[in-house]
Amino acid sequence: MTVDMGVLAPLASLLAVLFAGYLYATLKKQDSGTEEMREISHAIQEGASAYLRRQYKGVAIFFVLMFIVLLAVSFLGYLTIYASFAFVTGGFLSALSGFVGMKVATMSNAKTTAAAKHSLNKALRTAFSSGAVMGLMVVALGLFHVTLWFFLLKDVLSLPIEQVTATIVTSGMGASSMALFARVGGGIYTKGADVGADLVGKVEAGIPEDDPRNPAVIADNVGDNVGDVAGMGADLFESYVGSIVATMALGASAALSLPRAEQALFGGYSEATTAFVTLPMVIAAVGIFASIIGTFFVKTEEKADQRALLTALRRGVYGATILVVIFTYIAIDQILGSRYMGVWFALLSGLIAGNIIGFNTEYFTSDSYNPTKSISKSAKTSAATVMITGLSVGMLSTLIPIIVVGVSVITSFFLAGGSLADPEIGLYGIGMAAVGMLSTLGITLSTDAYGPVADNAGGIAEMSHQEAYVRERTDALDALGNTTAATGKGFAIGSAALTALALIAAYLDSIKRYAWESNIAGLHTTYVGRNGIPGYAFVPYSDIISHYQLNILNPLLLAGMFIGAMLPFIFCSITMNAVGRAAQKMVEEVRRQFRTMPGIMKGTQKPDYGRCVDISTRAAQKEMVTPAIIAIAVPIAIGLLLGVAAEIGLVIGALVSGFVLAVFMANAGGAWDNAKKYIEKGHYGGKGSPAHKASIIGDTVGDPFKDTSGPSLNILIKLMSMTSLVFAALFIASPF
Repeated sequence: MTVDMGVLAPLASLLAVLFAGYLYATLKKQDSGTEEMREISHAIQEGASAYLRRQYKGVAIFFVLMFIVLLAVSFLGYLTIYASFAFVTGGFLSALSGFVGMKVATMSNAKTTAAAKHSLNKALRTAFSSGAVMGLMVVALGLFHVTLWFFLLKDVLSLPIEQVTATIVTSGMGASSMALFARVGGGIYTKGADVGADLVGKVEAGIPEDDPRNPAVIADNVGDNVGDVAGMGADLFESYVGSIVATMALGASAALSLPRAEQALFGGYSEATTAFVTLPMVIAAVGIFASIIGTFFVKTEEKADQRALLTALRRGVYGATILVVIFTYIAIDQILGSRYMGVWFALLSGLIAGNIIGFNTEYFTSDSYNPTKSISKSAKTSAATVMITGLSVGMLSTLIPIIVVGVSVITSFFLAGGSLADPEIGLYGIGMAAVGMLSTLGITLSTDAYGPVADNAGGIAEMSHQEAYVRERTDALDALGNTTAATGKGFAIGSAALTALALIAAYLDSIKRYAWESNIAGLHTTYVGRNGIPGYAFVPYSDIISHYQLNILNPLLLAGMFIGAMLPFIFCSITMNAVGRAAQKMVEEVRRQFRTMPGIMKGTQKPDYGRCVDISTRAAQKEMVTPAIIAIAVPIAIGLLLGVAAEIGLVIGALVSGFVLAVFMANAGGAWDNAKKYIEKGHYGGKGSPAHKASIIGDTVGDPFKDTSGPSLNILIKLMSMTSLVFAALFIASPF
């Protein structure tokens, strides 16, 4: 390694925090509009903060219990003593990422409305800057967290690199656990309120969206922040950390597997390991620098249409992507050398795959293209045809992402230099593809997180009775937000698939290491390594596969695959039912208020917003527990009761079915939502028409698809993989 670039990671984290602070300070100085606008914004802030306080108190109990469990496992010798503390810090920073995003978003909603009174570009910049604060804080906290633990464990405590990466993986499990609570709880909250508000307000009462006479309107706006901002922030923090730590774990194995002559080019085994393990952190740092530069490219003309607004956001994302391509080439050349430039091509495969998945999501969910327009057209017939067409669109939308991820896996493996006989560097390439896909997360998340701010801004414009042109501008930003949110979900799901694959590879690697340390089947005497030094990396995977019967003929592996393939469906059933129950309570409450408080519709009586907020809060807190338990308890139970082969089958089955189901649900939900908005623009009869009412039914079904169950699945498949990886040593002890 000719240049020590390890300093880039902490430097990039610091720069991201400073730039996010600058954006926050700039936003804080902006006008928040009229007194009425500020009051509405304050009510949303209070509701969101109250929900998160209650959620974090409940989640804290879970983290205390898991801390004790992990501490007990470490006393048994299966984990380092630091693993339980890393689990807590991962969860804490994941929660902090979501909390920061929520605070900035709720502060910026009225400011976006006020900016829309002046110009569309100013409103876009305001909402986007709010999203950028969260996007940059997520990557800053994520990279800082990984970097801190790495240098603490490796340089200060001088732990072996295998123990360093295993401990950091445990921190990723903490982040995943928090993300699941945040996504599921926030999704149940927001969609229970949204569905209830739409069904009674729009369909039954015939009042506009975000009408202040709707008792559920504040709960709906609060939900946008706790689900689509706080939940999403915790979610993508987890994805970001997960991809980095999985690749670091694979890097340690890749370095050990190198011939001695290759290790000597780095200065020895220790230096080679440091190079391969720190590279993912350096790539993440490069992505942060590129994302910050990309934010300056986002601006639009005053009379921009939907496509022009999307181009404005793309300009920032593509600018950052080009910079990542250039800078990562330099970084890999400096750290690994020109002989390993195949790793750069592996990284590019992930970066390209992410952009293709984004294009695919846009095509199937934007009302600029035929799939969503076909759903709108079907609304002329009935709600039933809306459902049929929407389901068809969602199913068809899975084709390209599955092919793209499959191609990325194959190309990244072989381009990095992997082979079936010697796969370590190839598996590292798959991990680098995941890191590459998430390298521009700082700006990609900015374009996603801006959507809920624009949505809230439109609601505030409606509730504060702003001029029609203000609502037109916020509606344009909101419609764009639906597309970018759908794109962001597709991006997150795609990265989850690659990250989960990297975690599965890391799980196999850890099984090999524990098998070596336990001297299973006499591995110490059988293999002395190509360098003459005994080591687990020199044990062929074929021997581990043979010893644990990791083949399709093993009934334990088959059973695990079936259970894993089933779990995403059970998970979605539970979360969809949770939204349904919350929505039922919301519908009953809104109907009750309309029935017993006749002054609401006349505008002479104020609805009881607080009651609806409380219903959503209680439902979310109650319903989020079971899905989280499933994600952690099932992998542990299968691993302990059925052993290594069943565990491998479990995570593979969950990955395959969960990935396809997540893409289907996210895209179907996004298409239903934008089909409704396409009709609201005046097509097929416009607002209040039979087609409009039919499209609302599709939208209400699509809401939990795209904002609760679908995006939670990408956390599920990664959390199951991480749990398997953390508890791998326990599964080795299973009698099966």
